[in-house]
Amino acid sequence: MDVQLIFKIAGIGILISVLNMLLKQAGKEEQAQMLTLAGVAVVLLMVIQVIERLFSNIRVVFGL
Repeated sequence: MDVQLIFKIAGIGILISVLNMLLKQAGKEEQAQMLTLAGVAVVLLMVIQVIERLFSNIRVVFGL
């Protein structure tokens, strides 16, 4: 699970960076910036889900 998450995040990062370069070369810098923000938001949501699972496991271990 953990390695798959790292690969997913890396894949999203590579895809976003390539699309970002293409949009900037086309002169659409505003869309490139919005695409970057959307990519960051998607990755942040993925990481938040993992952190939520971590806290849930910690609660179970310590009986909170």
